[in-house]
Amino acid sequence: MIPEEYFYSIALRECSQIGDINFYKLVRTFGSAQEAWKRAKKEYRKIEGLGQKTVADIGNKEHLDFAEKELQYCEKNNIRIKARHLNELPPLLSECMDAPAILYQKGNDEYAVPTISIVGTRNMTGYGRQFIEDFFDATQSSQFISVSGLALGIDKEVHEKSIQYRKPTIAVLAHGFQFLYPAKNRKLSERILQEGGCLITEFNSSRKPDRENFIQRNRIVAGISPSTLVIETGFGGGSISTASFANDYNRDVFALPGKITDPYSQGCNQLIFHNKATAISTVKDLVNILGFNHPKEKIEELFPFHEPPIQMTENQNLIYQFIKENPQISLDDLSQETAISPYKILPIILELELLGKVKSFSGRQFIAI
Repeated sequence: MIPEEYFYSIALRECSQIGDINFYKLVRTFGSAQEAWKRAKKEYRKIEGLGQKTVADIGNKEHLDFAEKELQYCEKNNIRIKARHLNELPPLLSECMDAPAILYQKGNDEYAVPTISIVGTRNMTGYGRQFIEDFFDATQSSQFISVSGLALGIDKEVHEKSIQYRKPTIAVLAHGFQFLYPAKNRKLSERILQEGGCLITEFNSSRKPDRENFIQRNRIVAGISPSTLVIETGFGGGSISTASFANDYNRDVFALPGKITDPYSQGCNQLIFHNKATAISTVKDLVNILGFNHPKEKIEELFPFHEPPIQMTENQNLIYQFIKENPQISLDDLSQETAISPYKILPIILELELLGKVKSFSGRQFIAI
Protein backbone atom coordinates (compact mmCIF):
# COMPACT_ATOMS: atom_id res chain seq x y z
CA MET A 1 0.00 0.00 0.00
CA ILE A 2 1.40 3.40 -0.94
CA PRO A 3 1.76 5.70 2.10
CA GLU A 4 -0.88 8.37 2.60
CA GLU A 5 1.77 11.07 2.21
CA TYR A 6 1.93 10.34 -1.52
CA PHE A 7 -1.83 10.77 -1.74
CA TYR A 8 -1.66 14.30 -0.33
CA SER A 9 1.50 15.09 -2.30
CA ILE A 10 -0.27 14.37 -5.59
CA ALA A 11 -3.34 16.36 -4.54
CA LEU A 12 -1.24 19.32 -3.38
CA ARG A 13 0.83 19.36 -6.57
CA GLU A 14 -2.38 19.42 -8.64
CA CYS A 15 -3.45 22.74 -7.11
CA SER A 16 -3.43 25.46 -9.75
CA GLN A 17 -0.91 27.79 -8.08
CA ILE A 18 1.35 25.17 -6.48
CA GLY A 19 4.40 24.48 -8.60
CA ASP A 20 7.49 22.59 -7.52
CA ILE A 21 9.06 25.52 -5.64
CA ASN A 22 5.89 26.49 -3.75
CA PHE A 23 5.24 22.82 -2.99
CA TYR A 24 8.64 22.53 -1.36
CA LYS A 25 8.10 25.70 0.66
CA LEU A 26 4.81 24.31 1.97
CA VAL A 27 6.12 20.90 3.03
CA ARG A 28 9.19 22.44 4.68
CA THR A 29 6.99 24.83 6.67
CA PHE A 30 4.29 22.36 7.71
CA GLY A 31 6.39 19.20 7.85
CA SER A 32 4.47 17.11 5.33
CA ALA A 33 2.15 17.33 2.34
CA GLN A 34 -0.70 16.10 4.50
CA GLU A 35 -0.21 18.88 7.06
CA ALA A 36 0.19 21.47 4.31
CA TRP A 37 -3.08 20.31 2.77
CA LYS A 38 -4.88 20.73 6.09
CA ARG A 39 -3.29 23.95 7.35
CA ALA A 40 -1.86 26.05 4.51
CA LYS A 41 -5.11 27.78 3.61
CA LYS A 42 -5.44 29.24 7.10
CA GLU A 43 -1.76 29.64 7.96
CA TYR A 44 -0.28 30.74 4.64
CA ARG A 45 1.16 33.89 6.22
CA LYS A 46 3.83 31.70 7.81
CA ILE A 47 5.48 31.44 4.40
CA GLU A 48 7.16 34.50 2.97
CA GLY A 49 6.08 35.24 -0.59
CA LEU A 50 2.90 33.14 -0.51
CA GLY A 51 -0.38 35.03 -0.76
CA GLN A 52 -3.99 34.02 -0.37
CA LYS A 53 -4.35 33.51 -4.12
CA THR A 54 -1.55 30.93 -4.11
CA VAL A 55 -3.25 28.71 -1.55
CA ALA A 56 -6.84 29.30 -2.70
CA ASP A 57 -7.06 25.93 -4.53
CA ILE A 58 -5.71 23.87 -1.62
CA GLY A 59 -8.45 21.73 -0.10
CA ASN A 60 -10.33 21.25 -3.37
CA LYS A 61 -11.93 17.80 -3.17
CA GLU A 62 -11.47 17.29 -6.91
CA HIS A 63 -7.71 17.07 -6.35
CA LEU A 64 -8.19 14.38 -3.72
CA ASP A 65 -10.34 12.38 -6.15
CA PHE A 66 -7.66 12.83 -8.81
CA ALA A 67 -4.94 11.69 -6.39
CA GLU A 68 -6.89 8.57 -5.51
CA LYS A 69 -7.24 7.60 -9.17
CA GLU A 70 -3.57 8.34 -9.76
CA LEU A 71 -2.52 6.06 -6.90
CA GLN A 72 -4.71 3.29 -8.25
CA TYR A 73 -3.17 3.67 -11.70
CA CYS A 74 0.35 3.57 -10.29
CA GLU A 75 -0.33 0.47 -8.20
CA LYS A 76 -1.92 -1.32 -11.15
CA ASN A 77 0.96 -0.49 -13.52
CA ASN A 78 3.93 -1.01 -11.18
CA ILE A 79 4.80 2.69 -11.11
CA ARG A 80 6.71 3.89 -8.10
CA ILE A 81 6.19 7.36 -6.70
CA LYS A 82 9.15 9.30 -5.35
CA ALA A 83 8.85 12.56 -3.44
CA ARG A 84 11.55 15.18 -3.12
CA HIS A 85 10.65 16.12 0.47
CA LEU A 86 11.00 12.47 1.47
CA ASN A 87 14.56 12.45 0.05
CA GLU A 88 13.66 9.92 -2.62
CA LEU A 89 14.91 11.76 -5.71
CA PRO A 90 18.37 11.15 -7.21
CA PRO A 91 20.73 13.17 -4.97
CA LEU A 92 22.02 15.62 -7.58
CA LEU A 93 18.53 16.31 -8.90
CA SER A 94 17.26 16.94 -5.40
CA GLU A 95 19.83 19.74 -5.00
CA CYS A 96 18.21 21.81 -7.78
CA MET A 97 16.01 24.63 -6.53
CA ASP A 98 13.26 23.74 -9.01
CA ALA A 99 13.56 19.96 -8.71
CA PRO A 100 10.27 18.11 -9.29
CA ALA A 101 8.17 17.63 -6.20
CA ILE A 102 7.20 14.17 -7.42
CA LEU A 103 8.74 11.67 -9.82
CA TYR A 104 6.88 8.70 -11.28
CA GLN A 105 9.12 5.79 -12.14
CA LYS A 106 9.05 2.46 -13.93
CA GLY A 107 12.01 0.13 -13.66
CA ASN A 108 15.16 0.08 -11.60
CA ASP A 109 17.38 3.04 -10.74
CA GLU A 110 19.15 1.82 -7.62
CA TYR A 111 22.71 2.17 -8.87
CA ALA A 112 25.92 3.14 -7.13
CA VAL A 113 27.62 4.45 -10.28
CA PRO A 114 27.68 7.94 -11.80
CA THR A 115 25.22 9.20 -14.38
CA ILE A 116 26.00 11.13 -17.55
CA SER A 117 23.38 12.95 -19.61
CA ILE A 118 23.75 12.79 -23.38
CA VAL A 119 21.45 14.82 -25.60
CA GLY A 120 21.17 16.16 -29.12
CA THR A 121 19.09 16.74 -32.19
CA ARG A 122 16.35 14.50 -33.55
CA ASN A 123 18.01 14.96 -36.95
CA MET A 124 21.17 13.03 -36.16
CA THR A 125 23.86 12.82 -38.82
CA GLY A 126 26.53 10.21 -39.39
CA TYR A 127 28.93 12.50 -37.51
CA GLY A 128 26.88 12.33 -34.33
CA ARG A 129 26.22 8.61 -34.70
CA GLN A 130 29.93 7.87 -35.08
CA PHE A 131 30.81 9.92 -32.01
CA ILE A 132 28.30 8.01 -29.87
CA GLU A 133 29.66 4.71 -31.15
CA ASP A 134 33.24 5.79 -30.37
CA PHE A 135 32.28 7.04 -26.91
CA PHE A 136 30.56 3.82 -25.84
CA ASP A 137 33.31 1.73 -27.38
CA ALA A 138 35.95 3.67 -25.44
CA THR A 139 34.08 3.32 -22.14
CA GLN A 140 33.25 -0.38 -22.31
CA SER A 141 35.02 -1.09 -19.02
CA SER A 142 33.72 2.05 -17.27
CA GLN A 143 30.66 1.97 -15.08
CA PHE A 144 28.08 4.69 -15.62
CA ILE A 145 24.39 5.23 -16.31
CA SER A 146 23.37 7.15 -19.41
CA VAL A 147 20.48 9.61 -19.26
CA SER A 148 18.55 10.95 -22.23
CA GLY A 149 15.05 11.92 -23.32
CA LEU A 150 13.80 8.99 -25.45
CA ALA A 151 13.35 11.27 -28.47
CA LEU A 152 14.29 10.20 -31.98
CA GLY A 153 17.81 10.87 -33.21
CA ILE A 154 20.58 11.31 -30.65
CA ASP A 155 18.45 10.27 -27.64
CA LYS A 156 17.37 7.03 -29.30
CA GLU A 157 20.95 6.26 -30.33
CA VAL A 158 22.20 6.83 -26.75
CA HIS A 159 19.60 4.47 -25.26
CA GLU A 160 20.26 1.82 -27.91
CA LYS A 161 24.05 1.97 -27.53
CA SER A 162 23.66 1.78 -23.76
CA ILE A 163 21.70 -1.44 -24.15
CA GLN A 164 24.20 -2.79 -26.69
CA TYR A 165 27.13 -2.06 -24.36
CA ARG A 166 25.24 -3.28 -21.27
CA LYS A 167 25.00 0.11 -19.58
CA PRO A 168 21.87 0.97 -17.58
CA THR A 169 20.02 3.86 -19.16
CA ILE A 170 17.41 6.29 -17.85
CA ALA A 171 14.80 7.77 -20.19
CA VAL A 172 13.20 11.00 -18.95
CA LEU A 173 9.71 11.43 -20.42
CA ALA A 174 7.83 14.63 -21.23
CA HIS A 175 4.42 13.11 -20.50
CA GLY A 176 2.59 10.69 -18.23
CA PHE A 177 2.71 6.90 -18.41
CA GLN A 178 -0.58 6.55 -20.26
CA PHE A 179 1.33 7.76 -23.32
CA LEU A 180 4.59 6.95 -25.04
CA TYR A 181 6.03 9.61 -27.32
CA PRO A 182 7.22 9.10 -29.92
CA ALA A 183 5.25 5.90 -30.49
CA LYS A 184 8.14 4.59 -32.64
CA ASN A 185 10.19 4.20 -29.45
CA ARG A 186 7.69 1.98 -27.61
CA LYS A 187 9.73 -1.18 -28.18
CA LEU A 188 12.88 0.68 -27.13
CA SER A 189 11.22 1.77 -23.88
CA GLU A 190 10.33 -1.86 -23.16
CA ARG A 191 13.91 -2.95 -23.82
CA ILE A 192 15.21 -0.26 -21.47
CA LEU A 193 13.12 -1.78 -18.68
CA GLN A 194 14.06 -5.35 -19.62
CA GLU A 195 17.76 -4.49 -19.49
CA GLY A 196 17.63 -2.97 -16.01
CA GLY A 197 17.11 0.69 -16.88
CA CYS A 198 14.18 2.89 -16.01
CA LEU A 199 11.67 5.45 -17.29
CA ILE A 200 10.96 8.51 -15.16
CA THR A 201 8.62 11.47 -15.46
CA GLU A 202 7.36 14.29 -13.29
CA PHE A 203 4.02 14.31 -15.10
CA ASN A 204 0.95 12.48 -13.82
CA SER A 205 -0.29 9.52 -15.83
CA SER A 206 -2.87 11.44 -17.88
CA ARG A 207 -0.58 14.29 -18.93
CA LYS A 208 -0.15 14.43 -22.71
CA PRO A 209 3.17 15.20 -24.47
CA ASP A 210 2.44 18.92 -24.89
CA ARG A 211 5.10 21.14 -26.42
CA GLU A 212 5.91 23.04 -23.21
CA ASN A 213 6.55 19.80 -21.35
CA PHE A 214 9.74 19.08 -23.27
CA ILE A 215 11.70 22.07 -22.00
CA GLN A 216 10.42 21.34 -18.50
CA ARG A 217 11.62 17.75 -18.94
CA ASN A 218 15.07 18.96 -20.01
CA ARG A 219 15.82 20.42 -16.58
CA ILE A 220 15.59 16.91 -15.11
CA VAL A 221 17.99 15.57 -17.75
CA ALA A 222 20.42 18.37 -16.85
CA GLY A 223 19.97 18.20 -13.09
CA ILE A 224 20.28 14.45 -12.62
CA SER A 225 23.93 14.22 -13.78
CA PRO A 226 27.20 15.98 -12.96
CA SER A 227 27.95 16.27 -16.70
CA THR A 228 25.93 16.76 -19.88
CA LEU A 229 27.19 16.01 -23.39
CA VAL A 230 25.57 17.87 -26.29
CA ILE A 231 26.28 15.89 -29.46
CA GLU A 232 24.58 17.75 -32.29
CA THR A 233 22.02 20.57 -32.17
CA GLY A 234 20.96 23.48 -34.29
CA PHE A 235 20.36 27.08 -33.20
CA GLY A 236 17.55 27.10 -30.65
CA GLY A 237 17.34 23.30 -30.45
CA GLY A 238 15.91 21.70 -27.33
CA SER A 239 19.39 20.59 -26.29
CA ILE A 240 20.36 24.25 -25.89
CA SER A 241 17.83 24.50 -23.06
CA THR A 242 19.31 21.36 -21.46
CA ALA A 243 22.78 22.93 -21.60
CA SER A 244 21.38 26.16 -20.15
CA PHE A 245 19.81 24.30 -17.23
CA ALA A 246 23.07 22.41 -16.65
CA ASN A 247 24.99 25.71 -16.53
CA ASP A 248 22.46 27.12 -14.06
CA TYR A 249 22.92 24.04 -11.87
CA ASN A 250 26.70 24.42 -12.02
CA ARG A 251 27.13 21.17 -13.93
CA ASP A 252 29.82 20.44 -16.53
CA VAL A 253 28.71 20.79 -20.14
CA PHE A 254 30.61 19.39 -23.14
CA ALA A 255 29.72 19.99 -26.78
CA LEU A 256 30.87 18.27 -29.93
CA PRO A 257 32.14 20.94 -32.34
CA GLY A 258 31.53 20.71 -36.06
CA LYS A 259 31.76 22.62 -39.31
CA ILE A 260 30.22 26.08 -39.16
CA THR A 261 28.28 25.20 -42.31
CA ASP A 262 26.63 22.13 -40.75
CA PRO A 263 23.22 23.19 -39.36
CA TYR A 264 23.24 20.58 -36.61
CA SER A 265 26.66 21.63 -35.36
CA GLN A 266 25.86 25.32 -35.14
CA GLY A 267 24.21 25.06 -31.73
CA CYS A 268 27.21 23.18 -30.31
CA ASN A 269 29.60 25.70 -31.82
CA GLN A 270 27.66 28.56 -30.25
CA LEU A 271 27.72 26.91 -26.82
CA ILE A 272 31.49 26.61 -27.11
CA PHE A 273 31.93 30.14 -28.50
CA HIS A 274 29.96 31.66 -25.61
CA ASN A 275 31.84 29.58 -23.01
CA LYS A 276 28.69 27.63 -22.14
CA ALA A 277 30.36 24.33 -22.96
CA THR A 278 33.81 22.76 -23.21
CA ALA A 279 34.73 21.58 -26.69
CA ILE A 280 35.12 17.82 -27.09
CA SER A 281 38.40 17.30 -28.92
CA THR A 282 39.04 13.57 -28.50
CA VAL A 283 37.18 10.72 -26.87
CA LYS A 284 40.29 9.96 -24.82
CA ASP A 285 40.41 13.46 -23.36
CA LEU A 286 36.69 13.41 -22.63
CA VAL A 287 36.90 10.08 -20.80
CA ASN A 288 39.80 11.39 -18.72
CA ILE A 289 37.97 14.61 -17.82
CA LEU A 290 34.84 12.68 -16.85
CA GLY A 291 36.98 10.61 -14.52
CA PHE A 292 35.66 7.25 -15.63
CA ASN A 293 37.67 4.42 -14.13
CA HIS A 294 39.47 1.75 -16.13
CA PRO A 295 38.85 2.89 -19.70
CA LYS A 296 40.02 0.63 -22.49
CA GLU A 297 43.79 0.48 -22.71
CA LYS A 298 43.74 1.81 -26.24
CA ILE A 299 41.41 4.70 -26.96
CA GLU A 300 41.46 6.07 -30.46
CA GLU A 301 41.37 9.76 -31.27
CA LEU A 302 37.95 11.09 -32.17
CA PHE A 303 36.97 9.87 -35.67
CA PRO A 304 40.41 8.53 -36.62
CA PHE A 305 39.23 7.51 -40.08
CA HIS A 306 38.94 11.22 -40.93
CA GLU A 307 42.43 12.03 -39.73
CA PRO A 308 45.62 10.78 -41.37
CA PRO A 309 48.56 9.87 -39.12
CA ILE A 310 50.51 12.90 -37.94
CA GLN A 311 53.42 13.55 -40.27
CA MET A 312 55.70 16.42 -39.35
CA THR A 313 57.34 18.59 -41.95
CA GLU A 314 61.12 18.70 -42.20
CA ASN A 315 61.32 21.95 -40.19
CA GLN A 316 58.84 20.70 -37.59
CA ASN A 317 60.81 17.51 -37.12
CA LEU A 318 64.11 19.44 -36.88
CA ILE A 319 62.77 21.78 -34.19
CA TYR A 320 61.05 18.95 -32.34
CA GLN A 321 64.23 16.83 -32.19
CA PHE A 322 66.30 19.74 -30.83
CA ILE A 323 63.68 20.41 -28.12
CA LYS A 324 63.45 16.70 -27.30
CA GLU A 325 67.22 16.40 -26.88
CA ASN A 326 67.50 19.70 -24.98
CA PRO A 327 64.57 20.00 -22.50
CA GLN A 328 63.59 23.59 -21.63
CA ILE A 329 65.78 25.00 -24.36
CA SER A 330 65.24 28.71 -24.88
CA LEU A 331 64.13 30.33 -28.13
CA ASP A 332 67.49 32.09 -28.55
CA ASP A 333 69.46 28.88 -28.02
CA LEU A 334 67.14 27.00 -30.37
CA SER A 335 67.67 29.64 -33.03
CA GLN A 336 71.44 29.47 -32.60
CA GLU A 337 71.53 25.65 -32.74
CA THR A 338 69.29 25.36 -35.80
CA ALA A 339 70.47 28.50 -37.62
CA ILE A 340 66.81 29.48 -38.05
CA SER A 341 65.61 32.98 -37.16
CA PRO A 342 63.40 33.23 -34.03
CA TYR A 343 60.51 34.76 -36.00
CA LYS A 344 60.52 31.66 -38.24
CA ILE A 345 60.74 29.26 -35.29
CA LEU A 346 57.73 30.65 -33.40
CA PRO A 347 55.11 29.59 -35.98
CA ILE A 348 56.68 26.12 -36.07
CA ILE A 349 56.48 25.93 -32.27
CA LEU A 350 52.77 26.84 -32.43
CA GLU A 351 52.18 24.10 -35.00
CA LEU A 352 53.97 21.58 -32.75
CA GLU A 353 51.86 22.69 -29.77
CA LEU A 354 48.67 22.15 -31.75
CA LEU A 355 49.94 18.70 -32.72
CA GLY A 356 50.49 17.94 -29.05
CA LYS A 357 54.22 17.52 -29.51
CA VAL A 358 55.61 20.50 -27.59
CA LYS A 359 54.73 22.55 -24.54
CA SER A 360 55.81 26.16 -23.94
CA PHE A 361 56.88 27.70 -20.65
CA SER A 362 57.40 31.26 -19.53
CA GLY A 363 60.64 32.80 -20.72
CA ARG A 364 60.16 31.21 -24.13
CA GLN A 365 61.38 27.79 -23.07
CA PHE A 366 60.09 24.55 -24.55
CA ILE A 367 59.91 20.84 -23.79
CA ALA A 368 58.83 17.86 -25.90
CA ILE A 369 55.74 15.96 -24.73
